[in-house]
Amino acid sequence: MKRLRKLSGTLALVLISLTAYSCKDNTNPDSVSKPMSNEMHQETETKDSERIMNNSQNNKATDQIIDSYLKIKNALVADNQENAAMAGGDLVAIFEDFDKSNYSSEEQQELADIIEDAKEHAEHISESPIGHQREHFDILSKDVIDMIGITGTNKKLYQDFCPMYNDNKGAQWLSATQEIRNPYMGSKMMDCGKVQKEIN
Repeated sequence: MKRLRKLSGTLALVLISLTAYSCKDNTNPDSVSKPMSNEMHQETETKDSERIMNNSQNNKATDQIIDSYLKIKNALVADNQENAAMAGGDLVAIFEDFDKSNYSSEEQQELADIIEDAKEHAEHISESPIGHQREHFDILSKDVIDMIGITGTNKKLYQDFCPMYNDNKGAQWLSATQEIRNPYMGSKMMDCGKVQKEIN
């Protein structure tokens, strides 16, 4: 019995020691994560600010392209060859000033190809009769849609589709409103088409 008490006492001491050891603050200074140094914190803030500023500049440049594109679209809806031509000329200048440097090298190459093609169609719109303006607007629309796929935009847009244009091959365009106003048919069939998708 005396032995049993001694053994129980020893076990109790071992248990108390283990409990005390495991509850003890066992902080190893090397394993504790250190707060970010001021320098690192400032560097991270600077990179975030640059990214936000770049995104803002990118969106501003893209929005200028969209604004001029929509002027062409609205002129074609109104069968106004002259206004479409002026907006086409404006768009050429905006494409020439577009800064691709904030994008990855792969995106820069894609954007260069898109812009080169889009600029050519905007030039044709600036100097063609309305029938040809509409033909070039078809391809310009594809280019601007592809461009937005890379650059993004803060604007809310609707991607529309006219199934009858170009011998029923159809054509897409972008609009700032959900209401269908067809730039390919103009006053002949103003509401021909449907919204394919909403952007933003």
